[in-house]
Amino acid sequence: MNLSDRLNETAKQHDSKTAYHFMDQSASYAELNGAVNKMANSLTAMGIQKGDHVALLLGNSPHFVISLYATLRVGATAIPINPIYTPDEIAYILRDGDVKVVIALDLLLPLVEKAHHALPSIQQFILCETSSDTHEKLSALGEDVKEKVKAFSRLLAEETPQYKGPELDDDDVAVILYTSGTTGKPKGAMLTHRNLFSNASDTANYLSITGEDRVITALPMFHVFALTVVLNAPLINGGTILIVPRFSPKDVFAIAKKYEATVFAGVPTMYNFLYQYPDGDPKDFASLRLSISGGASLPVALLHNFEEKFNVRVSEGYGLSEASPVTSFNPLDRDRKPGSIGTSITNVQNKIVDELGEEVPIGQVGELIVKGPNVMKGYYKMPEETEAAIKDEWLYTGDLARMDDEGYIYIVDRKKDMIIVGGYNVYPREIEEVLYTHEAVVETAVVGVPDPDYGEAVQCFVVKKNPALTKEELIEYCGKQLAKYKLPTVIEFIEELPKNTTGKILRRALRDQIKTGS
Repeated sequence: MNLSDRLNETAKQHDSKTAYHFMDQSASYAELNGAVNKMANSLTAMGIQKGDHVALLLGNSPHFVISLYATLRVGATAIPINPIYTPDEIAYILRDGDVKVVIALDLLLPLVEKAHHALPSIQQFILCETSSDTHEKLSALGEDVKEKVKAFSRLLAEETPQYKGPELDDDDVAVILYTSGTTGKPKGAMLTHRNLFSNASDTANYLSITGEDRVITALPMFHVFALTVVLNAPLINGGTILIVPRFSPKDVFAIAKKYEATVFAGVPTMYNFLYQYPDGDPKDFASLRLSISGGASLPVALLHNFEEKFNVRVSEGYGLSEASPVTSFNPLDRDRKPGSIGTSITNVQNKIVDELGEEVPIGQVGELIVKGPNVMKGYYKMPEETEAAIKDEWLYTGDLARMDDEGYIYIVDRKKDMIIVGGYNVYPREIEEVLYTHEAVVETAVVGVPDPDYGEAVQCFVVKKNPALTKEELIEYCGKQLAKYKLPTVIEFIEELPKNTTGKILRRALRDQIKTGS
């Protein structure tokens, strides 16, 4: 079974059931599947064949859902890209990913015109209309560009709801997700049909996501967390996704109330924004049965505050692009342990190992490695990096963790983010957890900085809600809960922490800021 076939089945069994709501639009499963067939026919007419690569430069919208499933249906490989990347970042992925067709927002028309000349291997551009003058702009294109560009809406105007595509093999690459590239250029993680379907199915089963659920899809769809947890997992079980074009607390509360949402998923920054939002009414979340957190560690203080204010359970989990992404979640049928990413989901194994790959005793810190049908095929055109990441079918995550005697896993920190002060290991997350318990701290991030005496020292960046808060007060506060060598030597108050498009705080950007003195 694969995602495309499953959508086809659901459309036959529950044709009139609502697949999605988006702004003032909605579509049944039959309508969604029909649109996917029409787009698949159009892609085939353009010459796209099994194994070809199709880039999706789209935000949260029906365009993304239709384009993704149509690409899979023709046997091609989808490459979702963040549409607000710089032209250079986008061009790198298009070139490295050997893309033949780009499906993009019409706002990116200037980029399309440049790419036409710079990337001649791209055979076709499909633009999704977001404004009334899109067709006028398309008509004004030069003839050499115009023949390569088509309007999304016109491709769906054809009366061709049926589609007969090629057989899809489980090991065929369905999606290539380019990682954010913490070191060097981004790497393309190749996820197969088996990877994506198994992880969506296992996640849905583990979290009891059914056809009765209405899932808020506010996470960016081009990101793997959204792709599996709030898009594929609900759709394979006949649920309804509530598409939020762009995250804002106001919109999330309004949509949750209007459609009586049952599931919300977000990264810690989203939870912080929702908690801090002055007009956030707990009644708007009254229908929620579950909130899911991932993408980064959720501070325990924020978890407790959110649950107490909105009276909804938060289940924290863990994943990474290379694992499609989910490997663990706090289970719903037994205790949720604050600060833990839970236990292994169905069909996935998690293990903590030392530098030699040997499993460490319970409670000891080591590297988290995972194994299962969700683990990627490898990195696109990078055999050496693939061999370094996957050994004997185990994926090495680069995250430091420990496991308790009940199988609950606790992420200590990223291996590369660990700070070594005078020979002692200091984990930034431990200090951040303490800072988050201070009532005047809104957000914080901790990084290591060079120190002539101890090798490294601890520096904290803090967003505060009380202007009167001082650095001395925070250091004294930390001193009551942390060993002396873990105490920050520098605290810098800033207006906002740098984040990526999913809301994950970027420690790397803070380190770069320190290096450049900016």
